[in-house]
Amino acid sequence: MITKVTLRQKNISKGRKSLYLDFYPPIPHSKTGKPTRREFLGLNVIMSKKEIKAEIEAAQLLIDKHKDEGIKTEKQQERLKVKNDFAKQFKGLTPINKVHNTETLQIAESIRQKRENFLNKPEIYSQYEKEQLRIKEMGEQCFVAYFKKKAHKKTGSNRSNWVSALKYLDTYTKGHVQFADLNQSFFNDFKEYLLTTKSNKSNKTTLSQNSAASYFNKIKDALKQAQKEKIITTDLNSEIDPIKEQETRREYLTLDELNQLVKTPCNNPIMKQAALFSALTGMAHKELTLLTWGDISQNDNKEYLILSRRSKTGRDNYLPISEQAYNLLGTPKAPESKVFDGFKYSAYQNKHLFQWIGAAGITKDITFHCFRHTYATLQLKAGTDITTVSKMLGHKDLKTTLIYAKIVDEAKREAANKITLDL
Repeated sequence: MITKVTLRQKNISKGRKSLYLDFYPPIPHSKTGKPTRREFLGLNVIMSKKEIKAEIEAAQLLIDKHKDEGIKTEKQQERLKVKNDFAKQFKGLTPINKVHNTETLQIAESIRQKRENFLNKPEIYSQYEKEQLRIKEMGEQCFVAYFKKKAHKKTGSNRSNWVSALKYLDTYTKGHVQFADLNQSFFNDFKEYLLTTKSNKSNKTTLSQNSAASYFNKIKDALKQAQKEKIITTDLNSEIDPIKEQETRREYLTLDELNQLVKTPCNNPIMKQAALFSALTGMAHKELTLLTWGDISQNDNKEYLILSRRSKTGRDNYLPISEQAYNLLGTPKAPESKVFDGFKYSAYQNKHLFQWIGAAGITKDITFHCFRHTYATLQLKAGTDITTVSKMLGHKDLKTTLIYAKIVDEAKREAANKITLDL
């Protein structure tokens, strides 16, 4: 069926008319794929004094009709007042306005003809030419808008990382960059920007290298997806190197230090309970705040299990816990009740944590997340294989767990060097 493409005009504010194409029958929208009849061209022409007068008269007739029908017209009257005010100060089309209108209409008509030819005469193009036209059309799409759409589809902490990456991309590009303009040079410059820009959280500090690496990886993920969707034809992701992450020191507690904490009073008992439970199970702070009594069950052997969902991976994780860990929780409550009711992660909570650590005589720089590190490190030191530890932690990739194996290897090396003979 032949698609008819008509150039139409729509009255907008300040005596202007927006130009758009009208398709009949409707065609698929280039971004959503849904049928559409309109494509606005982003081109405007200026109305004549006669057209403005006719528009005002038509608006007044509609208001009068609605009044007769008992329909409220306050908003219509407000819009009509704006039109009248503009009409009073509008002196008519200038020679420059007329030239603008003529040139703009010529451009719009050229676009209309090309669109009609493209839609109705595909046989005049070779397969190669049609593909080149498609690539050109895809290349004109905005990468920032594409990335934003992907970011808002993410969930949990992964969404938070994508949204943070979007903020830096949006600032760097001033909100717009076409796919056609993406290349190695663009991304190398963007990497340099991430490594030198100030953090969005504080303009006094530079964005950390590991945060920059994480955000840049999100950009690379979006490029991989864009290639799968055939928006880009080259494998840009493999052509650009990632930002190398810096190795970070993952502090942990020894078993003796944990036992010392058990004996040391804490001004915040619920925080102490949650911290020790984390060290016994490897559960992260977020999981503990969401944990309900209904998430805890027993299997046929009367062993305790916890159903938890990792916010980073969005995956369900069935975690076996020891009887000691379960007994640490106290008397069970209703299934919907929070196990650690009232436990929050804040500067106030951290104050109690630091005081508790100090009162136990521990000088290490310990945060709440270190209790999860402690669980992983002590398990590996006790001989638990790394695959099991990875599953217990709910890690998606074994590489994430390998950092703890390095800590254990360092500890072994330190132990080996402790015994020396006077030779």
